[in-house]
Amino acid sequence: MALLAKKAAVIDFQNPDNNYFLAVKELKIHGALYRRRTDIVGFVNGIPLLFVELKKDTVDVQNTYDDNYSDYQDTIPHLFYYNAFLMLSNGTEAKIGTLGSKYEFFHEWKRLAEEEQGSVALETMLRGICRKENFLDLFENFILYDHSGGHTAKILARNHQYLGVNEAMKTYAARKLNDGKLGVFWHTQGLGKSYSMVFLAQKVRRKFEGSPTFVILTDREELNSQISDTFENCGLLGKTKAAKFIATSGDDLVQKLKGNPGFIFTLIQKFNKPSADPIYPDHDIIIMSDEAHRSQYGIFADHMMKLLPTAARIGFTGTPLLSSDNITARTFGGYVSVYDFKRAVEDGATVPLYYENRGEKIADLHNPKITEQILDAIENAGLDVDQQDKLEAEFAKEIHLLTAEPRLKSIARDFVNHYSELKEVAATLLQKIKAKISELDHWTDKQET
Repeated sequence: MALLAKKAAVIDFQNPDNNYFLAVKELKIHGALYRRRTDIVGFVNGIPLLFVELKKDTVDVQNTYDDNYSDYQDTIPHLFYYNAFLMLSNGTEAKIGTLGSKYEFFHEWKRLAEEEQGSVALETMLRGICRKENFLDLFENFILYDHSGGHTAKILARNHQYLGVNEAMKTYAARKLNDGKLGVFWHTQGLGKSYSMVFLAQKVRRKFEGSPTFVILTDREELNSQISDTFENCGLLGKTKAAKFIATSGDDLVQKLKGNPGFIFTLIQKFNKPSADPIYPDHDIIIMSDEAHRSQYGIFADHMMKLLPTAARIGFTGTPLLSSDNITARTFGGYVSVYDFKRAVEDGATVPLYYENRGEKIADLHNPKITEQILDAIENAGLDVDQQDKLEAEFAKEIHLLTAEPRLKSIARDFVNHYSELKEVAATLLQKIKAKISELDHWTDKQET
């Protein structure tokens, strides 16, 4: 008699309430040589997935990393064998990160929704991460292992990535109602846009039935290589190399689209078959367009829309769309997630950008004598009318003046002087800081005495 196979799940991700959540305060742990008492350890079904280290509000958060967490790694390393999240806080500020990350890669969790102003308080982080649904969502869908550069890094989505990707998931769920327009995902440059694309693709494949094909679209070879390498290094392509998923030509792209590969990486320029018949697959096709403000224009974009009329489309960009950019909105819909430069600076996710107009000025170029000499030289050259017009148009660009050697030397001299002065200012400021610290130390010693 045949036995029916049964499947046992360690964690029920579909029904969070079916799991047993337990937070233990001051848990005593015995190591091979040492014993330690941790502040809080969070368990899900008996697995220690959360580590929380707390300090007084008068102590800097980094001290929890340098003093306690680092010590625990040495003395009771088995506590972290199954760890998913590391949370460090002094009550008023809180940081979250992953095992193996340096402190600078620990980040804040300031918002429960994108429109909120944001708070660095521990309460916000606990409500945003430790709510059962959020905790399991983060654990299942928002942790990556990036194997780039010959080493493995455990990547946890940042707050803005988690919120943005889940907003995109809502529009994907409603793709039949919004005509496949999943929106524009605008997160300013340098905030992990490629990882956001990976998180979105990973979660769609896990949470929706069927076998969709993701078409990751760029307009430059280096971007195509960068994004395909990211997907490969994060394990989304299985054991297959990214090169197998890259369209090598227009014909190769059409053949790949007629199949059902999990991913296709291509340049917009590869949509160069205007006579190709439209493709109506049984499965979903999701176009993820990088630098969307560039890649949806022109004849190649028209060919793409004609070839894939039923595809869902989401645009990723690091820069805001212009108010007159109707094509992007018509292609993708409105913003699905916004994390602009101002908010990123306020959150400390990127450094502020300053602009100082130090350009080498071009003096008044009106010199009748030189102008007359140039005109005489053009006439004596025996050029026809078209050649003269072309030459005059070339000189009108002023590129010869902008790149003149005296001007370039002047710019280089100003560049060197500017940064030399900044270095001197920084050195002076550092001396003042050291002096102030010395004064405070002296004052503290005096008070203690």
